[in-house]
Amino acid sequence: MPLKGLFIFLTLTVLRVQAQSSQTLSLANDRVKIDWQTSAKGWTIRKVSIRKANRWVDMPAPSGENTLLYAAEKPSDKPDTTFRDITGAVFPGEKYHYQQEQWAESTNPVSLNKAGQAYFFFPKEAKQIGKNNLQFRQETDVATIRTEWSFDPKFGSDVIVKQTVTPKKEGYFSLASPTLATLTEQNLAWATVPGYFQGNAFQKNFALAYAYGHGIPTLPAIYRERCASTLCPMLTGKNGITLSVIPEPGLARDPWAVDKITQTTWNIGLSHMNRKAQLSPTLYYPILGEPKSALKTGESVTYTFRYSLMDGDWFKALNHAVYDIYRFKETLALRQSKQSLTDRIQKMHHYLTDPKTSMWNIEAFEGKKIGAQSYLGGVVGSNKDAMKNSDYGAMWMLANATKDPLLTQNVLPYALNFKLAQQETGNNFFKGAVEGQYYLAKSKKFVEEWGEVVEPIALTYYTMLDMGNMLLFEPTNAELKERLRFGADRLIDWQKPDGHWAVAYDRHTEKEIFNDIRDLRPTFYGLIVAYRLLDEPKYLAAARKGADWFLKNAIETGSFLGVCGDARYAPDFATGQSAQALLDLYDLTKDTRYRDGAIKAAKIYTTSIYTHPIANHALKIVNGVQREDWEISQTGLSFEHGGIFGSANRAGPIQLCSHAGLFIRMYGLTKEPIFADMARAGAIGRDAFVDAKTSVASYYWNAMNRGAGPYPHHAWWQVGWLTDYLLAEAELRSGGKVTFPRGFVTPKVGPHQTYGFAPGTVNGEKANLIIDENLVAIDNPSVDYILAKSVQSGKLFLVLLNNRAQASDFTMTAKDGKPVKKQLPAFGIDVITLENKEL
Repeated sequence: MPLKGLFIFLTLTVLRVQAQSSQTLSLANDRVKIDWQTSAKGWTIRKVSIRKANRWVDMPAPSGENTLLYAAEKPSDKPDTTFRDITGAVFPGEKYHYQQEQWAESTNPVSLNKAGQAYFFFPKEAKQIGKNNLQFRQETDVATIRTEWSFDPKFGSDVIVKQTVTPKKEGYFSLASPTLATLTEQNLAWATVPGYFQGNAFQKNFALAYAYGHGIPTLPAIYRERCASTLCPMLTGKNGITLSVIPEPGLARDPWAVDKITQTTWNIGLSHMNRKAQLSPTLYYPILGEPKSALKTGESVTYTFRYSLMDGDWFKALNHAVYDIYRFKETLALRQSKQSLTDRIQKMHHYLTDPKTSMWNIEAFEGKKIGAQSYLGGVVGSNKDAMKNSDYGAMWMLANATKDPLLTQNVLPYALNFKLAQQETGNNFFKGAVEGQYYLAKSKKFVEEWGEVVEPIALTYYTMLDMGNMLLFEPTNAELKERLRFGADRLIDWQKPDGHWAVAYDRHTEKEIFNDIRDLRPTFYGLIVAYRLLDEPKYLAAARKGADWFLKNAIETGSFLGVCGDARYAPDFATGQSAQALLDLYDLTKDTRYRDGAIKAAKIYTTSIYTHPIANHALKIVNGVQREDWEISQTGLSFEHGGIFGSANRAGPIQLCSHAGLFIRMYGLTKEPIFADMARAGAIGRDAFVDAKTSVASYYWNAMNRGAGPYPHHAWWQVGWLTDYLLAEAELRSGGKVTFPRGFVTPKVGPHQTYGFAPGTVNGEKANLIIDENLVAIDNPSVDYILAKSVQSGKLFLVLLNNRAQASDFTMTAKDGKPVKKQLPAFGIDVITLENKEL
């Protein structure tokens, strides 16, 4: 070629390359702008901008990189990595056999995101196929990947992405959502995969991060939807922008798809990281090795998700996913009760006074007769002879409200003896603590749930809370007061200089154990009890010191510890209890740090409530009975414990909605609708889980309506939380005109509190809470009622609550009175005064 021709050719080539390199595509509206630019690598995202108030804020590290995972053979489901805790011990330890299987499946190559071959690419082909609608295409040697991007016309901050993989060869395929942008730890304010973890800093020890959520895992683990409360992994940057990824409804597993449990089906994966361990919320579909990932040549798979780019924090982004995408308000509106909550309490009263149904036992122990209910769950050393009492506050409340001698004479004296016998009173290291939660009748000894350990939190629960709640009803009981002081002084003796406590002590050596975790639980609450009842400033000072440590180490970091020993203290309902503990401390001190900490803890606890799948009227067969989908829906129910260790993995959520009353109080404090909606969704229309014979709900979701099963003592907790919920609703809806003093929270299962130990106020008049199923009849199960008797006049106040999202017509009939037809609006209230002559 002549020199001149060569020059022209090279010039045109350079111009073509320059023209190609400057090509751009974009999606833009008044909320979000995303710009792509082509280069030698392919189409990369050059800029992601989000409108924040009146200015545009850029994401710090835009990307656009895509990931395809491929395996010719099904990946192994066996773990190939051993992890150790911060002490160097192999995790989780041999004796925790409940956790062994779940730890193994959570650390196999697929779960740790190292299975298969990863194809990383920036798409080579791109075109605009409509206004604000782009399509990208990439050819690899194993598959063709097509991706479409567009805005959601309803939610301007959401970008909808549809991806399709078409195999060129047989094998297992998984697509990861493209990396829109990445964050570093330095520009991160908060990260969460709801139901698994939340936090604001990396945790280098993987066991601590992965099993407990004490910091952000540094490995790009893929979490299953079974314990993802809301399908919305998200990152909030220090710039105030939250980036989340939300799968299209229907993509994740349905826990009861047709006629059997499908809780453990694994359809989607959620992560806070991409495959390269860069911080970027990521969705994986299908899951490599799971049935939907096995594809033949030409057999396409398509899935849809959305990026949400929210001007606001993680809680605002969570609300968007819960309400706008997963339509939580609509699922609440489906809930209709077939039995009122009031009636359930009344029926459980009969269950609990029948020794056969409640499995009530009285045993001789050291010269006294002690009483408790059989416990047939797992307890170390048990030979089907374990006994336990649960909610002492509910026991004394029900006895006081009904004046039933079957309770006051046949239950309370022996339950009191059980409590006194349970406490260590010798002058030793454990004086004031409990010897164990459970009594083994054959061995005639008290034991802990999972080993010979003594926990400060158990002292708070089974000495301070139980005895404290009894003392509210029996303020002159000198022996109880002395025993309470034993516990309070031991808590102070065990408190560390900075305010925290050990997780546990070995009963024999008295040495601290579980040194790999910290006591991120409301252990300080026991000293709140001591201050309220013993009125000594040292107890309040110690409670505040403990709470201050808790604020810094738990609330600020999003790190919590659970109270179930058999689950190796995986985070659980104690997180919700923390919120009420701080709220009670705020009531005593008016220190706003405790109120703000309580609100933050409650917000975090909303990520322990299921919000998917979207409930509907579809018919399903459940243990031979036809049910509508909403009747067995998990939405609105909380975990016992979630995460990779939690019981929710297999059994689903639980029916003990101890948080319901707290959430109603939180709604009154914050006006955040999610609190009231979650409380109501968990409490009402749960008849599919209630045993028709006893009115006792099952504990785990997968038990459906099999009743108390091996946990007969749970009925007391059910009486307690239902009462707390109804009275919290009455106070909220009446604007404070119906209010009763609250006692202390219940041990272990959450934040519900005790009532009935002192008069409340109804429309300005002092009144005592009473329970009498013969005084009033209501013909609509959606309408609950509370009864209170005036201290002075003896008048009866009837507080009516419509517990559904629609207006309710009903007929109310007082004893010896005429039927009265009434109507209440959605979640409405009415207070009726019944004169003595009407009764």
